[in-house]
Amino acid sequence: MTASSSLPPGAASAAPAPAPPGRPAYPPTRAVPVKYTLHGVEITDPYRWLEDGDSPEVKEWMKSQDAFTRAELSRLPERDAIASRLKQLFYIDAVSAPRHRRGRYFLSRRHATKEKSIVYWKEGKGGEERALLDPNRWSDDGSVSLGGWEVSWDGKNVAYKVQKNNSDEATLHVMDVASGKRSEVDVIEGGKYAYASWTPSGDGFYYVWLPTDPSIPVADRPGYAEVRFHRLGQDPKQDRVVRGKTGDPKTFLNASLSKDGRFLVLTVSHGWTSTDVYFRDLRKPGGQTVDKTLAVGRDAHYTVEVHKDRFYVHTDEGAPHYRLFEVDPDRPERAAWKEIVPERPDATLDSVSVVGGHLALSYLKDASSRVEVRSLDGKLVREVPLPGIGTVGGPSGLPDEDEAYFSFESFTSPQEIYATSIKTGETALYARIDVPVDPSPFTVEQTFFPSKDGTKISMFIVRRKDMKKDGNSRALLYGYGGFQISQTPSFTASMYPWLERGGVYAVANLRGGGEYGEAWHRDGMLLKKQNVFDDFIAAAEHLVQEGYTRPERLVIQGGSNGGLLVGAALTQRPELFGAVVCGVPLLDMVRYHLFGSGKTWISEYGSADDPEQFKALYAYSPYHRVRPGKYPAVLLLSADSDDRVDPLHARKFAAALQAASAGGPVLLRIERNAGHGGADLIKAAVEKGADQISFALSATSAKAPATR
Repeated sequence: MTASSSLPPGAASAAPAPAPPGRPAYPPTRAVPVKYTLHGVEITDPYRWLEDGDSPEVKEWMKSQDAFTRAELSRLPERDAIASRLKQLFYIDAVSAPRHRRGRYFLSRRHATKEKSIVYWKEGKGGEERALLDPNRWSDDGSVSLGGWEVSWDGKNVAYKVQKNNSDEATLHVMDVASGKRSEVDVIEGGKYAYASWTPSGDGFYYVWLPTDPSIPVADRPGYAEVRFHRLGQDPKQDRVVRGKTGDPKTFLNASLSKDGRFLVLTVSHGWTSTDVYFRDLRKPGGQTVDKTLAVGRDAHYTVEVHKDRFYVHTDEGAPHYRLFEVDPDRPERAAWKEIVPERPDATLDSVSVVGGHLALSYLKDASSRVEVRSLDGKLVREVPLPGIGTVGGPSGLPDEDEAYFSFESFTSPQEIYATSIKTGETALYARIDVPVDPSPFTVEQTFFPSKDGTKISMFIVRRKDMKKDGNSRALLYGYGGFQISQTPSFTASMYPWLERGGVYAVANLRGGGEYGEAWHRDGMLLKKQNVFDDFIAAAEHLVQEGYTRPERLVIQGGSNGGLLVGAALTQRPELFGAVVCGVPLLDMVRYHLFGSGKTWISEYGSADDPEQFKALYAYSPYHRVRPGKYPAVLLLSADSDDRVDPLHARKFAAALQAASAGGPVLLRIERNAGHGGADLIKAAVEKGADQISFALSATSAKAPATR
């Protein structure tokens, strides 16, 4: 069956036909023909009842589906061998770059014998490491996780987030570093978006607070966020409101205090499309309450680095590949801004930071990293030599200290951390992650090909050097395509069991991401979202046309927005794929904005409340495109505590596909005690990885034809 890329109104609204003969013995699912009309289109939603995750019937259905799936997966031929290999790859020792705070150093370590990373601290570089935050001890079942953590500038206290089931919801705590004692007073509920921005003296911090009032619908809560100031030892209920709620659930608030405590930068992000920036000069009379405007009401993004008496503004205003301005806060009007790093046509300025009295600039050129050090007036000092084509994290460090750190990794190189002098450029290896893989049999290539409308798309391909391009290799194609998120070369240990069995691993750089700037992002959002799916389908066709694989040997994989991607590809071109791994996805695009964090994504996807946007959403919404036919094997990955993308999407899609598909099995795997990012346990990652890879291998095990 070949599905067209668009549907006439109402064409997908019929309830699925009776299950085809010979399908797996799925747990029973009832269909209730709920009908409603939206913008003149009648829509049938037969699995609306599965939206209620608190319903006893839905809970029992989930339990039955998960049990059925795990029984099926447990019988796959290579599952145990893959799990054994993943244990070797995942249970390893690793260390982060240190953070320096007035003589104390803080770092995170993974241990081959532990399920979760531990945060350590030490006095001086050569001091003895002492455990500071060890989430391995916080719960017997591992369901309590450590979120973000920020140390005060004086190194005496750490503010950190505690998350149940690794969900986004969090409680903010404060701990005294020296004693390891957690404060019983400084406990802040509503820390989902909280990030502690400390005062220079360490007596308090600014943060974003989100109400936990159950009377406020979850989807509306972002509009109630406030910027607050918490003084240590004070009842958080008395915290001063610095900036009130916007009342718009499509926005995010943020606050950042400069290291010297002078400037408070306040931002209002309108989804992922634009940013309003205000600031306060706290040293001036009335500065505690008066907001000055830096950039408001412009259709552009702004990120501000503050150093001493200057703002360094990283923006795509008039420059889709981004540029950098220096701004005098006493003259914040746009006409007074001074451009110090102009836009480059061949690379995207991805990030800017002030380190060691210099500007550290990170670029993306054809989706791989380049790093430069420049003086504060924007003049080039040096390009930072890198080990090869890959991805850099950092450089990170303090604005007034010379030492900085950056990480490097690629598809075939595990992460390495380097210490560097900003002043001299002298660089030395600080730490290397030792992963038991031999990368020598593999090669990485980057290829370019046209999408449906002729746009040139890039893709990385990892394969064995001796692979024959005869179409007989299995291939796994990964994509995301949204929210400015760039897919760059990274070391993915879980892919090695696939590669070691002769598989090809491909990562496509789709529109909607940030690899090629803001125009690239906007060409994959709202009414242009179909471009992303066309790019991904073109990537799959390229792999087939060039002999890397053939449809029945091709697996596609994506999660979250990438789950929407593979869901759309599956329902638009089912004959092009042998298997689909669809993780924590959005799939009902008509109702997505009513649940979870959905309203914050309206600027990216649009809303069915708008007639024109509804037309585009309904045309590609995977749930609404399901109809009787032959689909590839599908593994849907969901999580019981996902409070970002509501699991209702996976439930409804699984039910619809199980009823409609005459092809491969449709399995729904539900991770327990897990949020959007998984269960935060190595053993859980091993089990999930073994299930995914063995499923992909089994579903693409068709024997090669005798001739080609």
